[in-house]
Amino acid sequence: METINRCLWPGNDPLYQAYHDHEWGKPLHDDQALFELLCLEGFQSGLSWITILRKREFFREAFEHFDYRVLANWTEESLISQLENPLIIRNRLKIWSVRTNAQAFIRIQEKFGSFDRFIWAFVNDQPIQNHFTSHEALPASTELSERMSKELKKLGFKFVGPTICYSFMQAAGLVNDHITSCFCYANK
Repeated sequence: METINRCLWPGNDPLYQAYHDHEWGKPLHDDQALFELLCLEGFQSGLSWITILRKREFFREAFEHFDYRVLANWTEESLISQLENPLIIRNRLKIWSVRTNAQAFIRIQEKFGSFDRFIWAFVNDQPIQNHFTSHEALPASTELSERMSKELKKLGFKFVGPTICYSFMQAAGLVNDHITSCFCYANK
């Protein structure tokens, strides 16, 4: 059996490995997918990403497949019903942030043409190519993620602190943080 050199964080979990190999760090430009990722990163705050990944399909079902146009108009009753959903993370502030963020997301689209155009401008439309040789060297946040966080908060977003923003940047491929020995490093 062939050994694949990858980042250490997915361990031996097949779901985590598939996410690492096929999604994490790949440049993402679809507004719908970017909104979903930003929401899921917010739900992940204080938890491990594998927890969110294992519940991702349940989140999609619970939140209208992250259709921000629908979620922007969700009623209090719709939000409250998710507090009873045992298949997702039932944190009131995180659940309410989905509607708030959908509304802010639409405002950004109206102002900039797309969320993609807005968010990728932080990296001049080109992924930042980092050269970390170990997982321990990866930062939790950067000056750029702090700037992104401040701007998103100013525009009305919730659960977009600097650490969440950096995690989002890694996942959406705005930065390539695969370690240099990982097969995905060169195949960004």
